[in-house]
Amino acid sequence: MPSTISDALFSEPSGRRHAAVMFAGALALGLLYAYSALVGDAASVAVLFLLAGAALSGVAEILPSDRRVAAGVLRLTGILVLVCLLALVAVAPELVAG
Repeated sequence: MPSTISDALFSEPSGRRHAAVMFAGALALGLLYAYSALVGDAASVAVLFLLAGAALSGVAEILPSDRRVAAGVLRLTGILVLVCLLALVAVAPELVAG
């Protein structure tokens, strides 16, 4: 019997609406990072991790319906990027905070 986690990770991509929301979030995070890099003294590395996670999830949701495994791999990669951010916060918070 397959698990609920693998059903969620390797489910059919949700479509353009979910992808548009995730890409809009990634664009907003990219603009936030660019603004803080240009105007502020230090741009936060955490924003880049969040941007990468949102972009990977957006790409996973825009794939065709028959690409379930590729969508699952992209979703899992996005989750791993965000888990790496949590690990970085726990190990070296001065790198994340700037």
